[in-house]
Amino acid sequence: MTRDFPDPSIIEGEDGWYAFATASGDKQVQVAKAPTPGGPWHYLDVDLLPDPGAWTTGRNTWAPDVRMVDDGTYVMYYSGQLASNQAHHCIGVATADNITGPWTANDEPWICDIARGGSIDPSGFLDEDTGRRYVVYKVDGNSIGKGGDCNNGIEPKKPTPIMLQEVAKDGTTRVGSAVELLDRTDADGPLVEAPNLIRAADGSYVLFYSSHCFTSAAYDVKYAISDTVTGPYVRKSDPLFRSGFYSLMSPGGATSVEEGGIMVFHGNCPAGRCMYIAKFAVTREYVLAD
Repeated sequence: MTRDFPDPSIIEGEDGWYAFATASGDKQVQVAKAPTPGGPWHYLDVDLLPDPGAWTTGRNTWAPDVRMVDDGTYVMYYSGQLASNQAHHCIGVATADNITGPWTANDEPWICDIARGGSIDPSGFLDEDTGRRYVVYKVDGNSIGKGGDCNNGIEPKKPTPIMLQEVAKDGTTRVGSAVELLDRTDADGPLVEAPNLIRAADGSYVLFYSSHCFTSAAYDVKYAISDTVTGPYVRKSDPLFRSGFYSLMSPGGATSVEEGGIMVFHGNCPAGRCMYIAKFAVTREYVLAD
């Protein structure tokens, strides 16, 4: 779509496919609809979450992700700006009987690692083989950094780990403690973020994520592969998408459809950050873009 639609996620509904995006204009959670993941995508002129919760500022809602849970209802994970400390975001949850709402946000943050900078970029995952549910997310360490790129380009750089939290069948009750899957390295620049997890047909777990700052031409979509959901994850040195691939600029924020094979992500465009769609295939050791 040729409009600002950052950090997109995607889900199949009963009457088509839906994509959701970070706040833009007067909408906190944007939504678009298409008959297939490949489109054509039509922007819906509604705000799915005009009230993201009393704990938020009601503005700057990031990276919404919608999942259907076992009872057929829906959970939306999102990053809300803290009213008590606007320098930080934490993860909230909202629930609804239908994809298009009405959505009801919880009164308190769902995950909020404020001591390490907050928590953002949640993405749900159902392991079809085990029936267990998880949410991956980022600890937003760069929000307490020393400055530079995305506020974490100056030493000592803060950790920005990607975490895995198991949840119950309702998608919101946490089970046990979160597990760290990976963290930024020098090759990632100031951060890693925007995690998304799938299980490939060969049984391996593929963790997509972005590195570098979203304002930089170095922003990209990377991936790591593991034999178990909790890792260890083996990073691949070559990104799946980076600036220059397919004429893209600063691609990132990718989310796959649940069964894999197709993903949405954003890249810079005249309108801001537009949504793109790509096909991909997973081998035992690599992910290949079609």
